[in-house]
Amino acid sequence: MREGYACHALSVDYGQRHAAELAAARAIAARLGAAQHRTVRLDLTVFGGSALTDRAIGVPTDGAAPGIPVTYVPARNTILLSLALAWAEVIDARHIFIGANAIDYSGYPDCRPEYLRAFEAMANLATKAAVEGRRIEVCAPLIDLCKARIVQLALELGIDPAQTVTCYQPDAEGRACGVCDACRIRRAGFEAAGIPDSTRYQLR
Repeated sequence: MREGYACHALSVDYGQRHAAELAAARAIAARLGAAQHRTVRLDLTVFGGSALTDRAIGVPTDGAAPGIPVTYVPARNTILLSLALAWAEVIDARHIFIGANAIDYSGYPDCRPEYLRAFEAMANLATKAAVEGRRIEVCAPLIDLCKARIVQLALELGIDPAQTVTCYQPDAEGRACGVCDACRIRRAGFEAAGIPDSTRYQLR
């Protein structure tokens, strides 16, 4: 919005354990004046394979372990970007923005710049819009930012981080657990930025 785009926001309810993020997304889209905000329902629990979509797999709380963590959701960003691509074609949008980050993150393979470039190349091969000359660009403005800079940027743009949800296992009110990998990375971002952590945490 700061750069002059009309923003059509898309959330996906894919059966994630941290569904409180959906309510947060609706509230933020409304407050900041998105042109539209839609939520698509898609049940990835039928496949499981992730602590975020299979409640039989626990969310790690002992810090990051080597390798890709069990919170990785198979093909998630490919699925989410494909849904965004379909909607972009319908509304003749030329840019798809995604909040992927490849600096302070959990090591997910679908958050890397080379993946996003590959998806963009595919999008411009596989769509009517691109074949007719309306190329689509995949934009990831947070991709190279450390979490400290992301916290600073949020505040610069008038976004209250306390209204956002990062936690993998928040409670029904969206309060963070404080011990999962996402919470640890987020808290370290506030500390590195020298900004008090405004995250709403569960009482423990």
